[in-house]
Amino acid sequence: MLAQGWREVPAALRGATVALGNLDGVHRGHHAVLAAARAARPDLPLAALTFEPHPREYFRPDDPPFRLTLLPSKRALLAQAGCDAVFALPFDAELAAMTAERFVEEVLHRGLGARHLACGADFAFGHRRGGDTALLAREAARRGIGVSVVPLVTDTEGVLSSTRIRRALQDGYPERAARDLGRPWEIRGEVVHGDKLGRVLGWPTANLWLGRHLEPARGVYAATVALPDGAVARGVANIGRRPTLGGDPQTRLEVHLFDWSGDLYGQEVGVRLEHFQRPDATFAGLEELKAAIAADAEQARALLG
Repeated sequence: MLAQGWREVPAALRGATVALGNLDGVHRGHHAVLAAARAARPDLPLAALTFEPHPREYFRPDDPPFRLTLLPSKRALLAQAGCDAVFALPFDAELAAMTAERFVEEVLHRGLGARHLACGADFAFGHRRGGDTALLAREAARRGIGVSVVPLVTDTEGVLSSTRIRRALQDGYPERAARDLGRPWEIRGEVVHGDKLGRVLGWPTANLWLGRHLEPARGVYAATVALPDGAVARGVANIGRRPTLGGDPQTRLEVHLFDWSGDLYGQEVGVRLEHFQRPDATFAGLEELKAAIAADAEQARALLG
């Protein structure tokens, strides 16, 4: 269940054990926090508390999009991880100005009626990020709320974080991102009408705009696609601005599905980037482009097995 706010929370959602954080990506580190919340109070409903928009989007609206997961996907991933409820707090001027102490009292205690909290060791909250895990534990204890502070998940490359996953995708390493996420990274969106050039070239594509998703490395990918009926198709995708065709003002995602036909316009699909094949390139003409697409498709089939 999704609750967008902390006021007038239904009685059935109050009194949970709550995992705290932005949770962008719902990666393996976030799963550790969810597991700690569940383990501390297995007798209680499990909830996640996050913020919408992401605070960085609120404070720096002119930054390029950076999100790994938008709210609908985040909610679905959290439900798959066992969450009974997701609290998506509207991050606005009121919340930005709220002190850490007030956040514990008004949001966590009075609003949600939380009985246990779990967060990562780097969790910071409240006005100007003035609250840390020590303050959270102190203020929670005063109200009879338990707290689990979860050590950061690390490996030989350092701390597993949303930032690290974003960097891997921007550098063209979707396999590294998948390792840290625990699944391939997925861009979900509605299939929109393009100029039908792919059909003319013999490679019809489903087209999506990236919207608020992070823009990964531009180029060609072997991909799998989650279809509206629950089936998963294999394909070859391109992320870029089509320099051979004069360039687009926005980056688009085009994916050709292997051994599949049908009408996806207006429907939501999830494109999962599995392997990066080559960077975006400019070709001398349509015939050269068509040959390159054929080679890309053959390589994608081999990579996907």
